[in-house]
Amino acid sequence: MAAVPVRAAPSSGSGPAEVGAVSLVEVAPPNLDRVDRRYFIRTYGCQMNEHDSERIAGLLEAEGLVAANSPDEADVVVLNTCCIRENADNKLYGALGHLKAAKAARPELEIVVAGCLAQKDRELIRQRASHVDVVVGTHNVHRTAELLERARREGPVVEIWDEALDEAEAFPSALPVKREVDYAAWVTIQVGCDNRCAFCIVPAVRGREISRPMDELVAEVERLASDGVVEVTLLGQNVNSYGRDLTRRRPLFAELLGAVAQVEGIERVRFTSPHPKDLRPETIEAMATHPAVCPHLHLPLQSGSDRVLAAMHRGYTAERYLSRLEAARAAVADLAVTTDLIVGFPGETDEDFERTLEVVAAAGYDSAYTFVFSPRPGTEAAALTDRFLPPEVVAERFERLRVVVERSALARHRARIGREELVLVEGPSKKDPSLTTGRTGQNKLVHFRSAEHLRPGTFARVRVTDASAHFLRGDLLAVTAAPRHRRRIPVVAG
Repeated sequence: MAAVPVRAAPSSGSGPAEVGAVSLVEVAPPNLDRVDRRYFIRTYGCQMNEHDSERIAGLLEAEGLVAANSPDEADVVVLNTCCIRENADNKLYGALGHLKAAKAARPELEIVVAGCLAQKDRELIRQRASHVDVVVGTHNVHRTAELLERARREGPVVEIWDEALDEAEAFPSALPVKREVDYAAWVTIQVGCDNRCAFCIVPAVRGREISRPMDELVAEVERLASDGVVEVTLLGQNVNSYGRDLTRRRPLFAELLGAVAQVEGIERVRFTSPHPKDLRPETIEAMATHPAVCPHLHLPLQSGSDRVLAAMHRGYTAERYLSRLEAARAAVADLAVTTDLIVGFPGETDEDFERTLEVVAAAGYDSAYTFVFSPRPGTEAAALTDRFLPPEVVAERFERLRVVVERSALARHRARIGREELVLVEGPSKKDPSLTTGRTGQNKLVHFRSAEHLRPGTFARVRVTDASAHFLRGDLLAVTAAPRHRRRIPVVAG
């Protein structure tokens, strides 16, 4: 089997994963009797970028290209970038440095830089890496194949739109798709962000919030279900505000959750990411009312200090955050909660950090994505250089926070020992292929042994026998449902 290299998705509905992680997704191999042009995509960053990469892959395959196993085998290499963290810049320019030698050896090699860093750096990418053929931003992903063709005729192209010229084209879901897996799919419900968090570059590179009409979204989910998809993840920079631009009065996210959850064939609905200030009672009610909506809430805290939250422009206090979290847990049975945390925001004092530790302990998260503050040029926080903290102080705080997070995560996982869990099989474990890996509705990773191969997309019952802070172990009890998607069969022309 050939493979489409894409960024490894944390399970649907989780928060940001480590930038630059890459996985290989099996696809049918090409016809070896013909010479096919091949592509390779490396994705950095969040789920929005993952979904964009699936669409870029779909566009390239519509042009007749097939997936390559590595950049060395590819005729077209696409680097789909992120600019949330400083090391994302380093990863991109490091990768471009390696590709420079490949381009010198194979001048026909075409290199594309797409995504948020392309949107931000624009011409700088070509200045630093003149061997790049195409630089394309976040608002015109749909033009990737066209820009490659133009570059072949005219030479290197940089095309960055400051906003989507056609709102229908702003959504990756409107494009051809080469999905990472057959049983699950991303559905972009909203692009852009109207918040102005002091540390975040997303509004500058993704633009204003634009919501996709609900009827189009439901129709897309119905098509996915008919294709055998059983799990969908609704994507947006702030899903809780979905539809506010459509109604000019209130968000429609709760109504969308209910409509998608009722699509026949859809067994699991996830969403990411919501903003705590916009978490409304009707959204919690929709989670509690519709069984298909997974009992997992990713609710970014960022800091437990009201002073730091105000400096971040987050729009809530720690008390307000905890009260909404308490309401969600009271309404949704067996709710798992994950979060995002930033350590070392400019001016964070020892007292501020102690408050964060207190709030994190009170919240009792199932897991957390914890980041060291990274100044991004163009954000308000990046200009606060006189308030930056010494690296050794930040490192010490980061370790203390990790201990608190993992303590609560381990306690919550150990409380599941002895329980029966319904898991959706993802395939063999990457670290130990003798184990099968699946996820619960709460987004818990479960490793177990199976006497026979279980196809991804299989539902199975597993009894939990052991737990760590990051995953569960269990014994297979029964397979409850076979995958609904069609098995991919390689076809070779005679």
